[in-house]
Amino acid sequence: MNEATNESLSRLQISPEKKGRRHGGPKATVAIVVVVLVGLVAIFFGTRNATSKKSSTGAAISAATAAGTVAGGTESLPVTKPGEAILTVSGYVIPRERIEISPKFQGTVKWIGVKKGDGVKKGEVMVLLEDDEYRARVMEIEGRLALAEANLTNGEVNLKRQIELSHHDVDSARALDDATRARDAAAAEVKTARGQLALAQTYLDWCTIHAPIDGTILEKLVNPNELVTPQSYGGTRGPSTAFLAMADLTDLQVEIDLNESDTPKVHMKQRCRISPEAYPDKKYDGYVAEIAPEANRSKGTLQVKVQVDKPDKFLTPELTAKVDFLAE
Repeated sequence: MNEATNESLSRLQISPEKKGRRHGGPKATVAIVVVVLVGLVAIFFGTRNATSKKSSTGAAISAATAAGTVAGGTESLPVTKPGEAILTVSGYVIPRERIEISPKFQGTVKWIGVKKGDGVKKGEVMVLLEDDEYRARVMEIEGRLALAEANLTNGEVNLKRQIELSHHDVDSARALDDATRARDAAAAEVKTARGQLALAQTYLDWCTIHAPIDGTILEKLVNPNELVTPQSYGGTRGPSTAFLAMADLTDLQVEIDLNESDTPKVHMKQRCRISPEAYPDKKYDGYVAEIAPEANRSKGTLQVKVQVDKPDKFLTPELTAKVDFLAE
């Protein structure tokens, strides 16, 4: 029994070798755990330091940028200098005044002495209308005037005679009154005839069309033997309502449709620089001469006209031109 018990106890006992192996296991495990923990701590602090450095660097850069913006705002933000363009818009060259020469009464063109592109001087004869009827009227009224003047002369003589007779009590007062009335009627007839003659002469003068200004013929709208009238009655085949279109090409503007969002950048008398698209190397000075009092609702634009200071032959009406609005 004791032997069996001893044998059983001996089986339950752990050998010294096994005790040594088990005793070394926990130490290794602890060492591994410590190493892992140290590694995790190192990684954590390394990442934190890197994030801190990055944040510090970003903050420094932001601070430096802010400082540069505040201290040197003119360098970081674009500022337009006086004389530089703050806005560039394209428009069309136009004459400041385009004149269409129309007749003052219906008539037929007898002669036209200019063509498109011709230069004319103020007062130069450009068109003649048929004037035979008006010459005849002038001659007729001149005859009436001559007769009225003769009657006036006779009436003045009779009145003078009646005044002398009245002083000598030879004739009655009624005869003097009649002579006075006849003289006054003759004077009225003279005045009427002179007015009619002036009217007929005016119509005759209107048959000769003179240039109203120094300028250039832009369009020739009629030819000899064509009927012209001062009023259009509709349709496309009726009489012409104008002989010619002309303008002074030394007085030009650039017409611009300005976007309403750019309106605050433009004001009256603002200096501008003009360059025609056909001749980009040509530069002309100008200024804002006109700003429309109302905008175009459908386009969302405001019409602006820029006066060209010294235009030359390179600026042709209806050509496209680029306009730089300059800062002051």
